[in-house]
Amino acid sequence: MHSHDAHTQNFPIIMQLLLAVPFLITLIAYIVAVILSNRHKKQWSYFRTICWIFGNLCAMITVIGPLASLMHHHFVAHMIGHLLFGMLAPLLMALAAPITLLLRTVPVNMARTLSHILKNPYFRFVRNPIIASILNVGGLWLLYTTPLFDIMHNNLLLYVLIHIHIFLAGYVFTIAFIYIDPTPHPDSYIFRSLILLIALAAHSILSKYIYAFPPQHVPVEQAELGAMIMYYGGDAIEIILVFLLFYQWFKSTRKSIRLNRIPV
Repeated sequence: MHSHDAHTQNFPIIMQLLLAVPFLITLIAYIVAVILSNRHKKQWSYFRTICWIFGNLCAMITVIGPLASLMHHHFVAHMIGHLLFGMLAPLLMALAAPITLLLRTVPVNMARTLSHILKNPYFRFVRNPIIASILNVGGLWLLYTTPLFDIMHNNLLLYVLIHIHIFLAGYVFTIAFIYIDPTPHPDSYIFRSLILLIALAAHSILSKYIYAFPPQHVPVEQAELGAMIMYYGGDAIEIILVFLLFYQWFKSTRKSIRLNRIPV
């Protein structure tokens, strides 16, 4: 895909470890938190634990091992990594409700401090669906339609920083639309639904743009196949996100109807 020096052709193990170790640490920390929490409180959901494990595994196989090395110089592998690292892993990890688990595991005073931090205007700003969409989908447009995609494959530090951004932006994007953990300042379902549809349309249009106008130094056949993976694979994950949002909306509406029902 690119004409690089020998040291950039194979993604250095030190860079792979730099990206993978945080996920390994959070995986272990989550399991420890589950064990500690279950000693004093109601049994933590097996479903959420499984989501966390698979979410971290999706992220780790993307940043360390054969796929990580292949992603560095093959666009199709890169796009598979994008789906796993920037979309599926954040979705699974959001479903695991890590903040809820943390709040019920730590001492009460610390939980109150964390709750206060979550109400900080900065977190409210970043979690706004519009801002989250710009950081996530807008960042992808910047990556694939400018020389940045080619530049990051010649600069390992930039490569790492961009992938950190892709994951964090994907996670913030997910929690901006579906509320699993406590959300101090929730936005309306109508607002979230409209912004989500616009963001998903922008993601689909980007995949079509890549198909027609490949990033610099990416072979046409790789760009076309990668764009198709981005389009159809992205749709599959996005359908889950839309379903969860509408399901929460449905549950909220039913609850409101029950609370407002006047007994005869």
